[in-house]
Amino acid sequence: MLKLPENLGSTYRFVTLASMRAEQLQAGAIARLKSQHRKHTVVAQEEVAAGLVEEWDPNAPQEQSAAEAEGSEG
Repeated sequence: MLKLPENLGSTYRFVTLASMRAEQLQAGAIARLKSQHRKHTVVAQEEVAAGLVEEWDPNAPQEQSAAEAEGSEG
């Protein structure tokens, strides 16, 4: 396993964040760094270790962009 970033408090959080990022990569998201590996799980771990993935709560409501907000106003 890669080195645990200082901004993450636990190994559990690292693994959870990497697994959520791997799901995004499998769904077609573009990798945030060049990697010699092909597996999405390894690329996701590298991204988290490099600090390229911010923590987020997938259950929290997402903020709308300004364009979306203008389109929904009546």
